[in-house]
Amino acid sequence: QMEVVESGGGSVQAGGSLRLSCAVSRPSSRNFRMAWFRQAPGKEREGVASIDGNGRTMYDSSVKGRFTISKDSANDTLYLQMNSLKPLDTAMYFCAANRFFGGDPRLDSSAYDIWGQGTQVTVSS
Repeated sequence: QMEVVESGGGSVQAGGSLRLSCAVSRPSSRNFRMAWFRQAPGKEREGVASIDGNGRTMYDSSVKGRFTISKDSANDTLYLQMNSLKPLDTAMYFCAANRFFGGDPRLDSSAYDIWGQGTQVTVSS
């Protein structure tokens, strides 16, 4: 079965950068929708960025202009480049995928059926 595993989290000061990676194993196809979500303590999980099978992207307004989602289909890896990080970006970040559908980027969790275990991002002021 298809699996995703995140890496690249860590601690950084405000204004710094991090790049998250999500390795996909046993992909169901070459064109499937993927996304990054995050969940801070005491808060609901929220969609951060999504990319569809055609490379179209969507971002939450809180990260637009600072985060960039990309996918290396040849290596089955999803990335999230995070720049100008803020303390409010502190959260557990999750990679998600939809095994069967690649069209249209989406930021609602119901659009995904494969989830990773998460990687922690901590931004200090």
